[in-house]
Amino acid sequence: MKLKYILILISAILIGYFVYDSFSQPSVDDLKGDFKETAFYRNENNTGPIVRIYAVTVSDTLWQEMEQYGNYMPHTKYGNTKVCFFLKDQPAPQQLQPGTNSFDPKYNSYCIARYEKDAMGQVSFKKRPFQQ
Repeated sequence: MKLKYILILISAILIGYFVYDSFSQPSVDDLKGDFKETAFYRNENNTGPIVRIYAVTVSDTLWQEMEQYGNYMPHTKYGNTKVCFFLKDQPAPQQLQPGTNSFDPKYNSYCIARYEKDAMGQVSFKKRPFQQ
């Protein structure tokens, strides 16, 4: 009888720990930079690779935080995830479309960084991707 209560207590402690651990994982909300998503595109076709494109504003050029933000974004095997970053007080696109130019070229000069995870899981992070 005593062993039964000990096993129940150990089980309850383990379940409590698992629940706490599940809900205390780091997320986008833990990052510095006041990230705000201004536009999002995801292809509607579920027969091919899933393409996700995000336009995000950030309060400052916190490069490591931006790359970490990109790492937190959903990614599907054989899909492509792209995040374009813009400063908060400057123009940013409100609509995105698929292709090499995901937004109107008038926003190119305002894009401060671009994160991309390709179909093979390779990550690239470019600072000022549209400046030569």
